[in-house]
Amino acid sequence: MERMLLDASAEPIGLPLSLLEDITNGFSHDRQIGSGGFAVVYKGILRNVTIAVKKLSKTLDIHEKQFNEEVSCLMKAKHKNIVRFLGYCSDTQGKMVDFEGKLVMADVRQRLLCFEYLPRGSLDKYITGKIIWHYLSTIS
Repeated sequence: MERMLLDASAEPIGLPLSLLEDITNGFSHDRQIGSGGFAVVYKGILRNVTIAVKKLSKTLDIHEKQFNEEVSCLMKAKHKNIVRFLGYCSDTQGKMVDFEGKLVMADVRQRLLCFEYLPRGSLDKYITGKIIWHYLSTIS
């Protein structure tokens, strides 16, 4: 991951869940920087570098093929005006869970995407918020 951050030409890589848990302080609430219908975004700190870690929340609805296509598309999207995609995590672990009063082994999926962190906030604030209205009022 550190090489990725230092080398702008480095390709996105698969990342271990343990690393992403570590840099987000266990996906703690105080590291949460955004959320939407299907994901929560956390601020990850690796040494002195900040990374945006997007944890998909409805992974049962996301088929493996869809996730793979999304990662493939993100890996191909390279432009100076697009936030840089750094890596991904696709982790499935068996865990014992209670299901209808019985303990059963269930696959627990974790799907995450990592991006370059941009400190100015969410793009939607620029598109729909006061910033765009301020800009429009200055040019009219």
